[in-house]
Amino acid sequence: MKRTYYILCFIIFGSTPPLIAQDVTLFQQFNGRYDYTAIGNTFNTVENGPDNVCVILNTASATLNLNANQNVVAAYLYWAGSGTGDLEVTLNSIPITAERLFDDGLDANRVFFAAFADVTDIIIAQGSAVYTVSDFNLSDVIAPYCPSGTNFGGWAITIIYEDTNLPLNQLNVYDGLQSVPTFLSITLDNLNVLDNEDAKIGFVAWEGDRSLAVNEQLTINGNVISNLPLNPANNAFNGTNSFTGDTDLYNMDIDVYNIQDNINIGDTSATIALTSGQDFVMINNIITVLNSQLPDATLSIDDYIVNCGANSIDLFYTINNFNSTAILPANTPIAFYVDGILIGQSTTINNIPIDGTETGTISVIIPEGTDPNLIIIGSIDDDGTMSGIITEINEDNNITFEDIELLVIPEITILPLVTSCNEGFEIGTFNLFEPLETLTIENEDLSFYANLDDLETASNAILEPDGYNNTSNPQIIYARLETPPCYEIFQFQLNIENCPPHIPQGFSPNNDTFNDWFNIQGLYDIFTNHQLQIYNRYGTIIFEGNNEKPWGGLINRGLNNKGSLVPVGTYYYILNLNDANYKPFVGWVYVNY
Repeated sequence: MKRTYYILCFIIFGSTPPLIAQDVTLFQQFNGRYDYTAIGNTFNTVENGPDNVCVILNTASATLNLNANQNVVAAYLYWAGSGTGDLEVTLNSIPITAERLFDDGLDANRVFFAAFADVTDIIIAQGSAVYTVSDFNLSDVIAPYCPSGTNFGGWAITIIYEDTNLPLNQLNVYDGLQSVPTFLSITLDNLNVLDNEDAKIGFVAWEGDRSLAVNEQLTINGNVISNLPLNPANNAFNGTNSFTGDTDLYNMDIDVYNIQDNINIGDTSATIALTSGQDFVMINNIITVLNSQLPDATLSIDDYIVNCGANSIDLFYTINNFNSTAILPANTPIAFYVDGILIGQSTTINNIPIDGTETGTISVIIPEGTDPNLIIIGSIDDDGTMSGIITEINEDNNITFEDIELLVIPEITILPLVTSCNEGFEIGTFNLFEPLETLTIENEDLSFYANLDDLETASNAILEPDGYNNTSNPQIIYARLETPPCYEIFQFQLNIENCPPHIPQGFSPNNDTFNDWFNIQGLYDIFTNHQLQIYNRYGTIIFEGNNEKPWGGLINRGLNNKGSLVPVGTYYYILNLNDANYKPFVGWVYVNY
C-alpha cells in the first residue's frame, strides 16, 4: 500500500483560534527495518501550578545519541505551549517555521497550541549531537495561565531510522491534538499486525502533571498499560522520557510502552483510551511499531515490439518479489501510463514467492497525437489511479520507465507498373531493380518485400530480386530504401499480359504442307475470342473467321465465288483480339501458290 499522508489545515481568524481539537490520525507509514527514538525538553523551570514559579524559558536542549548503523529516514519536530502559538522557532541556529498547527483548550481563556515541522534534513546532517530549540517566546502570554496551573511549553523530536539488524516492522506515525479530562478514546487504524512480538507504542503528550494522579489510566484495547518505574499504571503522563530516562520534563511526556500482550495477530486497528479525573493531558503524537512480514514488488519492462505505423506497443515485463519476507499475492494490479494517461492495466497471475518472479505481456494503445519519442511508465501495485492495495516493505520502488520511439510509416512513393508478356501463363520473371533505375540509388541500399508488414519489420525480404517470379497476377511489390535515420518506401505493380500475336506477311495454300494457311502464331491458344476479317483490294470483305475458323485462302463472304480460293495477290486484314490490352491489328498479307 502506498504511504498515506493526512494533512490538517486550519484558518485562524483574529488572535484566538477556535477551540476545536484535531483527531489523532495517520500521518505517515514506514514499512521495513525501521524503529524510532525521541528526544525533547521542557521550557518550564518547575512543574506548573498556582503556587510555583511562573517562568517560561525561550531555550531548551536535549542530546541525541544514534548508533552507527541507525540511518535516519525522517525526523519530526513538535513544539507546544500555552496561548495561540509561537510558530517560528530556531533549531541549532536554523530558523524553523511551523508547517502545521494544532489547537485545543479548556475554555475561551485557556487555549493551547502545538506546531509541527519536518526537520529530517537537519537531523541527517548533524546526526548525534546536542539539539537546542530557541527563540521560543511565550513570556508575554503566559501570565493568565499561571493561576490555574496551565502554563507550559516544550518541544520533542521523533526520529525514525533504518537499521539492517532490525526485524521487518510497520511503523505508523499518527498526530493531531486531543485531550482529557475526563475520557479520551483514539482509534488507530491502518495497522497490519502479522507478529506481535516486541510491539510497542509511543506518545508525545503535553501538560501532564506528576503531582496529579486522580483516576489517571492509559489503556490499549481495554488493557491498562504501564512502564515502571517511569510510568506507573495510575500516572501515565508524569513528565518523563522513556528513551532517555529523564524525569524532569515538566508538563510534557515522551513515553513508549511494550504492547506485545495487548494486541493480536491479524488486528488492523487498536483503541487507545485515557482517563483522568483532574490532570489535563493533550495527546499530540502517537507512534506504533509492529513486526510485519511483507512483500516487495518491483516491475521491469524487459522488451517491447513497436508496430510500425500503428499506435500499439507490445510490452514484455517481469514482476519481482525480491528483498521480501512474504508472498506477493495474485491479482496485484499493474498499470501503464504515458504523459499521465492510463494506457493499459494488468494483474499478477499467481502468488509470487519470496525472491520469485513472474513474466507477462500486454498490448497498450498510445493516444493519438502523442510525441513519437515517448516514455512509458510501468507501475506495480497500482489500481490505475496511482494508488496501491498491497502493503509492501518498500513503497518507493514500484515504478519503472522505458524510452520508446514509435515507428512512423513514411509516405509511399508509387512507381509505374511493370508489365511482362508470357503467352497463356500467369507467372513471369522480373528484375525488381528496373523500376527504380531512374532514381540513381545503390542496389545494396534496396530490399524488396511482398507485403508492407514485412517491409516495416525488415523481415522475409525477397532473396533474388533480379530474377523474381511473381506469385499472383497482378502483384504489388514494396521496395525499402535505407536512408538513415529512417527509410523510404516505394510501391509498384507487376502485371503479366499475353504476348501480342506474330502475324506472317504471306502464305501459300497449295497443299504442300508448308505454309498452307494464314498461321498467326500466339493467337489461337491465347486470344480465343479473336475475330479475323479479310478484304480484297477493292475493299470487299471476302472472309470472316474466329478461333474455330482459321483462314486457308478460301472465300466465305460475298455473293460470288464462295468456297473458292482467292487468286494470287495482296489482301487487307483486320485482327481484333477482343483484349482490352490491345487495339485491333491491321495490315496486308500476300497470297501466292
